[in-house]
Amino acid sequence: QVQLVESGGGLVQAGDSLRLSCLASLRTFSRYAMGWFRQAPGKEREFVATISGSGGETYYADSVKGRFTISRDNAKNTVFLQMNSLKPEDTAVYYCAADLGPPNNMQRTYDYWGQGTQVTVSS
Repeated sequence: QVQLVESGGGLVQAGDSLRLSCLASLRTFSRYAMGWFRQAPGKEREFVATISGSGGETYYADSVKGRFTISRDNAKNTVFLQMNSLKPEDTAVYYCAADLGPPNNMQRTYDYWGQGTQVTVSS
């Protein structure tokens, strides 16, 4: 059974940084594009960032570009989301997801999802 387990969330102040991790129990982890999505209270889940299986391609939502960095360690089956200069509007549950296809921002193409980790940014 495939599991994606996020960690690293927490309560921080505006301007602080957090690093999220997602450990995936995928035998062929490097074949999967990995994505981060988030859902704020009362809002729909939205795309944050994605990375190709090799790590050579990355894409970001405009709202996080320049502040967030997605990366992966295929030897450890882990994808990361480094979040800098956090803002209160970044408050959300953050989910990682795995897609056997190319990296993209469409939730419906992702095959596996984690349970999410809460990130709260106070002003």
